Amino acid sequence: MRLKYLPTRIPILYLILGVLTLISVVPVYFYSVQMEDINRERLITNERLLQNTVTRSLADDISQHQESLRMMLANLSSALQVASGGDITAEHVEAPELRALLENFVSSSNDLAYATLLNSDAKGISAGRIAPDAFLQKELERAFIASRDGRAYNGEALVVGTGKSARTVMLVSTPVTYGGRFLGMIASVVDLQFLIRRLQEVNRGGLTPYVVDSQGRLVAGATSNYATGQDMSNFEIVRNFVDEGSKAQMVAATREFSIGDKNNAKMLGTYSPVSNLDWAVVVQKPRDEAYRGVYEMQRTGRILAMMAVALSIGIGTIAARRITNPLEILTESSRAIARGDFSQRVQLKSRTEIGELAATFNTMSEELERFVLDLKRAANENLELFMGSIQMLAGAVDEKDPYTRGHSDRVTRYSVLIAKEMGQNEDFIEIVRVAAQLHDVGKIGIEDRILKKPGALTPEEFDIMKTHTTKGANILRPVAQLKDMIPGIELHHESLDGRGYPRALKGDEIPLLPRIIAVADTFDALTTNRPYQQAHEPHEALRIIHSLSGKRLDPAAVIALDAIYTRGEIRVQRKAPVANVAAAAASASAAPTDGLSLTQPIRT
Repeated sequence: MRLKYLPTRIPILYLILGVLTLISVVPVYFYSVQMEDINRERLITNERLLQNTVTRSLADDISQHQESLRMMLANLSSALQVASGGDITAEHVEAPELRALLENFVSSSNDLAYATLLNSDAKGISAGRIAPDAFLQKELERAFIASRDGRAYNGEALVVGTGKSARTVMLVSTPVTYGGRFLGMIASVVDLQFLIRRLQEVNRGGLTPYVVDSQGRLVAGATSNYATGQDMSNFEIVRNFVDEGSKAQMVAATREFSIGDKNNAKMLGTYSPVSNLDWAVVVQKPRDEAYRGVYEMQRTGRILAMMAVALSIGIGTIAARRITNPLEILTESSRAIARGDFSQRVQLKSRTEIGELAATFNTMSEELERFVLDLKRAANENLELFMGSIQMLAGAVDEKDPYTRGHSDRVTRYSVLIAKEMGQNEDFIEIVRVAAQLHDVGKIGIEDRILKKPGALTPEEFDIMKTHTTKGANILRPVAQLKDMIPGIELHHESLDGRGYPRALKGDEIPLLPRIIAVADTFDALTTNRPYQQAHEPHEALRIIHSLSGKRLDPAAVIALDAIYTRGEIRVQRKAPVANVAAAAASASAAPTDGLSLTQPIRT
């Protein structure tokens, strides 16, 4: 009696627990996001500041080194003028005191690999630990032309030597004048190993530094990944420097850019121009590595935030478990019904709104199950009626010609086996089944005098016989459900070499469906008695079919037929020949047989 006083519905008061959980989670989340944003910006700023500082420092070092070299060349020029009295013509340029000055100049720095003094006739002396090769000789020629014009010259970075002795060098020259008169040129070859060492030091710190010239060619790098003189302008940041030219800033803002490889990798980098050389120092680092600290901070922050959130949610979840369990049961049952299991019922006892929903759900499932069963029953009846109609139509065609009785059924069976052997899906196999059953339906419209003629057809009769493909397609075209089958009916007499009918299609122009049916059709025609030929043994029929593979018949379908016959999946039932076969065959002896004629295919 007490049960009637119990409420029929219990409100889901536990939703309050969800609200409490939300109140505790939201502040923690927003706090963690705010702190993450602040620290991320700081880390990004520090990384960019580091790159700007490194490039500026390297650019300053290179610039100072270049200025020092220029001062040394100027001092040497003054000393040579004093020692020579302003005369370095052919008979004075090889004076011992001039050679001593040149040798002392080269030995004064490990960065000087070679030096030469040339007079106005390009004759002179040299000193150093390397000998100019063809490329360096070209640079000397350019430097001499510049000196004759009164200009200093900074050459391109070159590699001299091979193997371990290879060195990256650069030619620097200055004109020698006396009283405004051009006397000659002093040129020195600078070993850029000092620059490579500095770049390697930076590289050990995690950055990838390199130096490029005004054309974007590599001067020196910290690794052997790139060669001296290599065009680096496919790097976006190098291309920016080349495009800006003389307008390049003191230090470019650190930015993200693409290095232009096949992976389109993203980098973070900057450059700083070396103004007195028209060079730029570039440093870069993969964006993921540059922001690794940011990502680690984000991960840590998110883990701590998630721990706080998990704790809050855990408390709320435990309190609200009596709600979530019924919901999970209802969800699983819904999924089962979505998968088509309409027998599923929700076993849930609850006096909440969810219990009422479960009861309604079970009622709906019962109704759906009955409805689906009715639909399946009707669908099966329709399918049986449809297939029965097709078989009756195909049977009517076979009955019209006593020599081909059962032909449609056999071609259907062979075609389905071939399609399965070729790995086709079930939907396509069903299309093959229907199309093969109806492939000769157009013969209904062919006159009996032609269809049943016991011998070779005349050209006019054969032209009429060929129309059975288009007649069949036209018969079935108004039936929308058969539109996918029409190519198998209309085109099963097409030939890969383009000599088939009705459209004389070639190769891949012929769809797979008629190719399969053509092989099955040919095999049945060769292995059954006809008024114009005696049935062939299956192995002989296969030999003929193989001879037509790639010419008339699809090679893949031929291989599939051979495989299923070899496994014994096709068994040809030999029938006694029709009484007039021998006579008919004799009358057709002058006509093409066995389907080997290229002008008149096998009659099927």
